[in-house]
Amino acid sequence: MTVLHPEAGGVLRTDYQKSVAAYWNNNPNDDRVNTKLGEVDGLYHHHYGIGAPDLSVLEGPEDTRQDRLVKELHRLETAQADYLLDQLGDVRPGDRLMDGGSGRGGTSFMANQRFGCQVDGVTISEYQAGFANDQAKERGVTDKVTFHFKNMLDTGFDAGSMRGIWTNETTMYVDLFELFAEFSRLLEPGGRYVVITGCSNDVFGARSASVSWIDAHYGCNIHPRSEYFKAMAANSLVPVAVTDLTPTTIPYWELRTHSELATGVEKPFLTSYKEGSFQYLMIAADKVGR
Repeated sequence: MTVLHPEAGGVLRTDYQKSVAAYWNNNPNDDRVNTKLGEVDGLYHHHYGIGAPDLSVLEGPEDTRQDRLVKELHRLETAQADYLLDQLGDVRPGDRLMDGGSGRGGTSFMANQRFGCQVDGVTISEYQAGFANDQAKERGVTDKVTFHFKNMLDTGFDAGSMRGIWTNETTMYVDLFELFAEFSRLLEPGGRYVVITGCSNDVFGARSASVSWIDAHYGCNIHPRSEYFKAMAANSLVPVAVTDLTPTTIPYWELRTHSELATGVEKPFLTSYKEGSFQYLMIAADKVGR
């Protein structure tokens, strides 16, 4: 069992945060999907995929089918990260970016490779921060990419120090008004925030059984779509682009049902997406004012 650093008391502010951190600290080997897919090329993600899958991976020799599936699922999740980075706008080598809820660091490394800039990853899991910093050493980018045991609701970074910030399937663990207040503080005027997240569809009405099942599975609190825009408006973040990625993520989930890594969460995801109670959304927003 991982022993929490003495600093943990200042980073983990609630019992809920402690429970989320404890899961990732004490059960890294239970996270079979993310670790297995990351072993394909050393980019470890903590999110899902988008795009048209190559269904030919389901054909061919049975004894190598699972390997083909893993590589294709990883290609789709990396495509999702590439798409997110596309939304950050004009980022220069001298800029600084932040990955809120950075996991094992996959997208942070991709951002540094693409833009040549400094990237700070923030996670409440000491295990994840350590794993990702080890990856930075192996990649020879410790001068540019650093992972911090910090709470993204209160990072301690200087105000206006970030050109861009992103969160990738992490906002369902926090209060959005608190989160966007901190992000607005961190972003320089005109800086860009990008979020990709699952959210419940207000038009559907009450939270569906499938969305509630997903909440329970991950121990999170999925926000309704409207909550994102309310919290952004309250914190000087003005959307510049909104894209419903639901149609492009459904094929990823359908392909995952064929994998031996399937966890059982595939059915509620597919049900909720197809019935319209759940949406996979990308929002890019600019910081206005000071």
